[in-house]
Amino acid sequence: MSFENVFKVSAKSKANSLAGAVASSIQENGKVELQAVGAAAVNQALKAVAIARGFVAPNGVNLICVPAFVDVVINGADRTALRLIVEPAK
Repeated sequence: MSFENVFKVSAKSKANSLAGAVASSIQENGKVELQAVGAAAVNQALKAVAIARGFVAPNGVNLICVPAFVDVVINGADRTALRLIVEPAK
C-alpha cells in the first residue's frame, strides 16, 4: 500500500501543526499516513489525530485511524515504526 502523503512524526513534532497538516491532507487526498518511532513520537502522532478530528468535524467528517507496524531504516539501522493510516469514516 503506497501513500502520497507520509508524515514522519518525531517526539519534537508539534501536535497542533501536525493536526493542521493531517486535516488539510485528508481534505485534498482523502487519506494520510503518519509514521512514528518511539513512545514520545507515537504520543504526538495520536494527539495530532485527535486534534485533526476536531478540525474536520464541523464539516461533517469523522476520521478513523488504523494502526499497523512498518519497518523503516533510520541512520542505516532497521527500526520498527508505528504506522497510523488516517482517513474519513465511510
